[in-house]
Amino acid sequence: QSYCHRLQHDMYFLTSTSRLNEQVVDKIVLQLNRVYPQILTNEEAEKFRNPKASLHTRLSDLLKHLQKKGDRHCQEFYRALQINAEQLFNDLPSRKILKTPDPTEIDTDKEQYMLNDRGPVFFLACFSVAAGLALFWYCCNSETQVIGRARRILGFSPIIIGRHVRNICMLYLEDISRN
Repeated sequence: QSYCHRLQHDMYFLTSTSRLNEQVVDKIVLQLNRVYPQILTNEEAEKFRNPKASLHTRLSDLLKHLQKKGDRHCQEFYRALQINAEQLFNDLPSRKILKTPDPTEIDTDKEQYMLNDRGPVFFLACFSVAAGLALFWYCCNSETQVIGRARRILGFSPIIIGRHVRNICMLYLEDISRN
């Protein structure tokens, strides 16, 4: 992105109230007047430092003038802004756009832990549910005759699963054994 486009994008941010004070604007204009190659002539510098005009008007005119002059002039403005108002320079909207990563780019550090962010308790809970469902399915299969053994295993289930779940399983097993 060219500096002229960036300056166009940052113009509202820079000209809004209380972003830049008169001293900082004067320092920027003086630096643009004294830098090599000279960005602003002496007449232009006097025009943009005129205390009779409002700060908003002078700053807007300066930014428009620099955009007309070209990319090199806009680049020098950004350099002067960085030297004289570094915090404001870092807060510019165009700088924030440049700092944000590409949303399509894959973050390899985050990708490594994508599946492991739940921890061991989540794994044990999922494993317990899977084991319980497998046991339940095995006990309900009509070809197997292990209901007596399943009752013994489910008899110790208050240690593993809740009392209500154990009661439901025991009632189901008794109902199956009657049939």
